[in-house]
Amino acid sequence: MTESPNPHIVDADSLTGEMHPIRRVVVALGSNLGERLASLQGAVEALADTPDFFVTGVSPVYETDPVDSPDGAGPYLNAVVLADTTLPAARLMERALAVEDAFERERSDVRNAPRTLDVDLIVVGDRRSNEDFLRLPHPRAHERAFVLQPWHDLEPDAVFPERGPIADLLRAADASGVRKREDLSLEMQ
Repeated sequence: MTESPNPHIVDADSLTGEMHPIRRVVVALGSNLGERLASLQGAVEALADTPDFFVTGVSPVYETDPVDSPDGAGPYLNAVVLADTTLPAARLMERALAVEDAFERERSDVRNAPRTLDVDLIVVGDRRSNEDFLRLPHPRAHERAFVLQPWHDLEPDAVFPERGPIADLLRAADASGVRKREDLSLEMQ
């Protein structure tokens, strides 16, 4: 068996011998209802408890003004999680939705309505998808400072697929409503 970049990841199915590619995953977390920090920490823990999903980094926490939200929406807490995984993108999306459901995320027809938890897949390796269920890379993340800034904190030299270096994208994004919360932090398991 070949050595993987993360020694905790087995890159072949032990029963079938089928190879599973190890992919780098960027996940954005957000919450603007309820116990915001507790929801983000719970999401980090739930992701870390996911089999074959290995959290490698958790960004600082940012408080951000809501973007394209209904009037009266409160500020978000946002963070980014980096991970390595052998899971397929569709399974990761199912897990993201399950984590949101566990934190009583209510879905409505109102675009960008307030939420207890938002778990967005931003990038899953070089995977591309334009299905209603799964769009990869995330179609708007390259414009959003609340995703780019925490990701930049973890990987300043990262490149957003088909868009370029996140440092360049961050310089072009409106970061006026994005504030680092030095008094808040998320624990990595």
